[in-house]
Amino acid sequence: MESSVYMPAESTEDNVRAWLKVLSRYRQPRIGRSGFELLVTVVPFAAFWACASISLFQGFWLGLISVVPASAFLLRLFMIQHDCGHGSFFARRRLDDWTGRAIGVLTLTPYDYWRRAHAAHHASAGNLDERGTGDITTLTVAEYRSLPRLKRLGYRLYRHPLVMFGIGPAWLFVFKQRLPFGMMADGPLPWISTMATNLAITALALAMIWAVGPVPFLAIHLPIVTLAGAAGVWLFYVQHQFEETHWSKGKAWRFAEAALHGASHYDLPPALRWITGNIGIHHVHHLSSRIPYYRLPEVLRDHPQLADIGRITLWESLQCVRLVLWDETRGKLISFREASEATSNP
Repeated sequence: MESSVYMPAESTEDNVRAWLKVLSRYRQPRIGRSGFELLVTVVPFAAFWACASISLFQGFWLGLISVVPASAFLLRLFMIQHDCGHGSFFARRRLDDWTGRAIGVLTLTPYDYWRRAHAAHHASAGNLDERGTGDITTLTVAEYRSLPRLKRLGYRLYRHPLVMFGIGPAWLFVFKQRLPFGMMADGPLPWISTMATNLAITALALAMIWAVGPVPFLAIHLPIVTLAGAAGVWLFYVQHQFEETHWSKGKAWRFAEAALHGASHYDLPPALRWITGNIGIHHVHHLSSRIPYYRLPEVLRDHPQLADIGRITLWESLQCVRLVLWDETRGKLISFREASEATSNP
């Protein structure tokens, strides 16, 4: 157990280095623990997938409810892939990379393409001047008001829950990630990784179709991918789209402040915390992304002053869906209705 060292909750420039030094103590993964985490995620995923398949063959359609826990374990596999992308799961670059690439075949996420986009997100999260890569599109109130009516409608549709958490995840995981557009300047690796992942996905899908048939395969796997994708997008959404999040411009942007105050502590019940790989402790993750996900609770245990920064509960997170525009005057996210009322009552 690490000794508890008091650090101020505020992320001022003076204590940034101190925080990073404190958190560096948690960066070393435990190889045996990492292997165990992988095992207890892959095996249940395969078991629930098989259970759904057997139920379908036996005519027991109710058995298809197994796709729900299967999607939960697929989501957890994505969290392991996420840690591999940060080099924190095994802390051995080649082992992390190839583990991430293999998992990417199941999550439909080309590892090297996603890893570069996600690195850009970490490097610029909360910076109003560097939005666009690996982020959920968020406009300021002034930007939204300056749009023509048709583009305002497009933004409203994009931010609608049915699109954001329904159509959006299906589009992202099934179609968009098949071609890494926007990565032309990053060399051939994102394209090679994406094409190799696509070939591996095709080969695995054909093998499963040969084993169980096309209809059972689609009836089982598409719901699993869709549910896991929707949950993943939801988690990413509430980790940055909450009322008191942090955005700033240019020289006013500071990494530590954006990490601690621009990412939430999504305080989930224990079971959901486990299945989501503690990704709700997102402010700590952004401040020190090399900490393995299974060591993040140790940070809050040893430094409880971090637990209240950006904390939102499961119930409170449901209220975040209405927050769609950044109000630069008030320094917080607001709803379309609030923006409209502000226009009517300047």
